[in-house]
Amino acid sequence: MESVESRIKVLPESVASQIAAGEIVERPASVVKELLDNSVDAGSTVISIDVVNGGRTLIRVIDDGEGMSRADAPLACQRFATSKISHPGDLTGIATYGFRGEALPSIAAVSRFRMLTARHQALTGTAVAIEGGDVQSVEERGAAPGTRIEVEELFFNTPGRRNFLKTTATEFSHIAHVAQQAALANLHMQLRLTHNDHVVFDYPKVTALEDRLLQVYGPRVMDIMLPIHDEQVGAHVRGMIVNPYHAKTGRTPQEIFVNRRSVKNTTIAHAVYESYGSFLPKGRHPTFVLMVDVAPHEVDVNVHPSKREVKFRNPDLIHRAIKGAVRVPLQKNVTAPTLSPGSEEWVPHHVEKAKPAQVRMGEPFVDRLAPSNATGVQRGSGREQRSETDQVKESPALYSLEPEVQILGQIHATYIVAHIGDELHVLDQHTIHERVLFEGLWRGWESRHIQTQPLLIPEPVDLPIAAATPLAEILPELAKVGLELECFGPSSFVIRSVPALVGQMDYVSLLEDILEDLSEWNSVDSLDKRIRSVLASMACKGAVQAGRRMEALEMQHVVHDWLREGSPMTCPHGRRISLRFGSEELHRIFRRL
Repeated sequence: MESVESRIKVLPESVASQIAAGEIVERPASVVKELLDNSVDAGSTVISIDVVNGGRTLIRVIDDGEGMSRADAPLACQRFATSKISHPGDLTGIATYGFRGEALPSIAAVSRFRMLTARHQALTGTAVAIEGGDVQSVEERGAAPGTRIEVEELFFNTPGRRNFLKTTATEFSHIAHVAQQAALANLHMQLRLTHNDHVVFDYPKVTALEDRLLQVYGPRVMDIMLPIHDEQVGAHVRGMIVNPYHAKTGRTPQEIFVNRRSVKNTTIAHAVYESYGSFLPKGRHPTFVLMVDVAPHEVDVNVHPSKREVKFRNPDLIHRAIKGAVRVPLQKNVTAPTLSPGSEEWVPHHVEKAKPAQVRMGEPFVDRLAPSNATGVQRGSGREQRSETDQVKESPALYSLEPEVQILGQIHATYIVAHIGDELHVLDQHTIHERVLFEGLWRGWESRHIQTQPLLIPEPVDLPIAAATPLAEILPELAKVGLELECFGPSSFVIRSVPALVGQMDYVSLLEDILEDLSEWNSVDSLDKRIRSVLASMACKGAVQAGRRMEALEMQHVVHDWLREGSPMTCPHGRRISLRFGSEELHRIFRRL
């Protein structure tokens, strides 16, 4: 006879609360986001965030909002208790950040939670203490107007989830990103962030979005962006987009705000990419910060547990609105590449033309692009300076076993045309040099002996907080590949030396590319895998760029260097180097066979 004992059981409230918390509290940054949302909904104008040990040990958020009464404070820590909705119809027009009443109880279920809150003009405040979801105390206490919440020992009662947290630097970078998103969406608010008692940033209130963007991203980023302020049918769009000639391989920042809520949305992202169209170089991505305002009833914010995604009632209308708004600055401010007077070299609009390198007969190609800011001393090279005559004598011997190379010219200051052996080659000057540099750097890495050059004047670099924190964590690994940096403050560094093989470059852009690669690394990746991407970024930034006219001797040397490397057909990032035509293929093309 079949047993009648039920196999399905109702979970205890403590277990159910931890499962619910898992949908909302993924990491310390999730806690900061939920607390910031509540602070903004409470009408705060000054918010302070204090973090210890990347949020593992402590997260403290203090605001000057309206606070809560003695009756409301303990209710706010119960599931599904909210003042923002009361019936199903309210979900179709959400105008606040929070509305479900899940944030505080979810956080309290996996931490030691302390809240002190007081309404303005109240004589006393209310203190609530909860540990792992169990209420410890609710009592009256003196308090300043507003709310102070402390979250200690996050995930102390769920060690499995605590073990899945990343390094302190990584977790804090996520916190900094969340805080900056809140600052971008709330111009009326002063926001201060500290980590381990050090002030990371303190953004005062502003009245214009451009001022806040400048605070968060700095003048270097703002100088390459185009402003957007456009009213389209169904959406008001503000923000900034990158000038396509400054687009990069990374996607940071790509920020989307819908009704001041930071979200990910494929409709808007797709519209941005479509708007760029042919303006965007191959392999590059647009960076942007877009504030999209729509009627609250036209967007559903209740489609994701963490409210990270939204769904539009009419996505086609939003898609058209975004395309129209982004197209305006692109068509007004971006012009096609132009020819510089008296040369075949094209120079993109707003981009300064690079000066041709000074060439000396017999000098190895990679050495000619050494940093102009270098001391000229190659640490660990062990080479003595040779006379120009000696170098000329050695040059023919160096290539004596290689096929004969005849340089025929250059096309569009981008492609080298050469007769190599019995083949005609059209070579991409950037990818061929990139591959040559990479192979040299990789050999140095394998032998653990990459030659470095100290900079005569250390190069200062300022990065966004969210990028600077993980960078500081990998400085020892970068030093192993010849890129030596030193921290100067929360988001400032100085570069003291660079690999001898690479030339003068945009160091900030290099570090941004490295950090883009860093976001794809994980704890099980081998050091060689991580270093390979760093060396590839170095080679790419140090290689001669498309659009620079080269002297015949430069082209001769880079082609010979490529042949010495075995004529690889792609750069480290997989782009083609050479298009080759053998004699038989040429005869076939012209029907001579």
